[in-house]
Amino acid sequence: MKGIGASPGFGSGRVFIKKEFNEPILKCVDDFESELDQLKWSSDLLMEKLKTLELHTTETIGAEEGEIFKAHQMMLSDPELVGKIKQLIREKKYDASYAVKVVKDEMVALFLGLDNDYMKERAADIKDVCNGLIKLLLGIEDIDYHSEEPIVIVAHDLTPSDTASIPKDKVSGFITAIGGVTSHTAIMSRTLEIPAVVGVSDISSLEDGQYVIFDGSTGEITIDPSEVLLTKHKVKVEAYEQEKILLQSLIGKESLSKDGRKVELACNIGHPDDLEYVLDNDGEGIGLFRSEFLYMNRSSMPSEEEQFTAYKTVLEQMKDKPVVIRTLDVGGDKQLSYLDFPKEENPFLGYRAIRYCLDHPELFKIQLRALLRASIYGNLKIMLPMISSLDQINRTKELLEICKQELTDKGQEYDSYELGIMIEIPAAAIISDQLAKAVDFFSIGTNDLIQYTTAVDRMNETISELYTPYHPALLRLIQTVIKNGHKAGIWVGMCGEVAGQQDMIPLLFAMGLDEFSMSPSSVLKSRALIRSMDQESANSLLEEVMQFDNAKEIKEYLQKRQA
Repeated sequence: MKGIGASPGFGSGRVFIKKEFNEPILKCVDDFESELDQLKWSSDLLMEKLKTLELHTTETIGAEEGEIFKAHQMMLSDPELVGKIKQLIREKKYDASYAVKVVKDEMVALFLGLDNDYMKERAADIKDVCNGLIKLLLGIEDIDYHSEEPIVIVAHDLTPSDTASIPKDKVSGFITAIGGVTSHTAIMSRTLEIPAVVGVSDISSLEDGQYVIFDGSTGEITIDPSEVLLTKHKVKVEAYEQEKILLQSLIGKESLSKDGRKVELACNIGHPDDLEYVLDNDGEGIGLFRSEFLYMNRSSMPSEEEQFTAYKTVLEQMKDKPVVIRTLDVGGDKQLSYLDFPKEENPFLGYRAIRYCLDHPELFKIQLRALLRASIYGNLKIMLPMISSLDQINRTKELLEICKQELTDKGQEYDSYELGIMIEIPAAAIISDQLAKAVDFFSIGTNDLIQYTTAVDRMNETISELYTPYHPALLRLIQTVIKNGHKAGIWVGMCGEVAGQQDMIPLLFAMGLDEFSMSPSSVLKSRALIRSMDQESANSLLEEVMQFDNAKEIKEYLQKRQA
């Protein structure tokens, strides 16, 4: 049996099937006022539970994960969601639990139909909140995971509240029928260091009490393993634990190849509280700070002071280490209710990121002023997303000069900084020789660069196999960008998922990539790999790979070499 490896590590234990509660059935009532009272009672109680869960999750897992339950509280307070439920109770005379179910089904279907990861996560959040209401209305108690031996939780899906509520000491891992590596559950599993496999299509063949072993990296699951397989599994677990100890010994050491070439292993973060993981894993800088978190889950724009405080916090904690802060990258799959984004047929190719910001200079200047003010507190690098022309860079520079003058007029200080761009559009990669003369650095955003180069919607499961970092065209673009950057005397980094892929790192090293920005948990493993390499052997690898003419051959070759 096989699924998608979502959280590394090796799990084993007795299967514990998480039963789905029975959905409410249609039931009408005469006293709708009583149902409204029940709805209010359950909403108030759920709000208290969510606040407790937010605090517990923040303390035991992390601040970013805790934010999930803050968003759930906002959802529970949303007049549109609650208003629709109340309307059904008043007009249709539905009992409260069935009214919640109807609204849940409608909204989940709506968000899933939008076909992108961000909206799909919102659907999961709506389902989680509404199910919480239904359970309270029907008197369904939370699951008791009491067991004398480790268990492997098997479920159709696990919501964020399910995952956060599970006692880590009793659970060896998760296996779910749906979900992906970017789901809240997968992210929380990785943070908790609990192995997880998702997307298991034949999950119904698993039964309560069966003994299973699985690999959270490969997604391989074995039911009732033989003694031989159990012994092999035990050896893998011991090797995995030894590797973790070895990686800890690399903290404080340089990311230096055997022949003395130094690279920077930085981290991608989405919130200042993520710095804890960066520092714990000895990240050498921040290669991508997604500033969108300041704008999300709220009803109005963040002020200049709010933004300044967040940027200052990150820069101060990182001291003299580089911090790359990406300017507002919304639109596409990240919509903000309080900004006037038009409805688009293809938002990924539409009005987003720098395109929106340059059309709304007063909004953009708020962020630019906050960044400039924060520059005196550390090693700031400002990065512009979705750049496709030199004109966009020049217009941003003009705005920066206006902002500097505005700060000077107010007696506010700013310091030096670097200005760079993301290379995530093929047009930018092709003219990177021109763009390199106008900026201080490039950072290659592979997630979108793959999508735009291969003309594949990365959310479309029908053609998902075509969305690949191994495509020869993509590798040629990356190599071109690095060469052009170095020719102009600027450094080149990468902040997409590919930067942390162990099989791709030797290839990128050979191409001359200066900075690899990845998830904090990947830093030490990548450092061990870098320290085992040398330029000559990496160049030989690059020469061989660039002779292949299809992605399948490249992938198989690199993964076989990495195994």
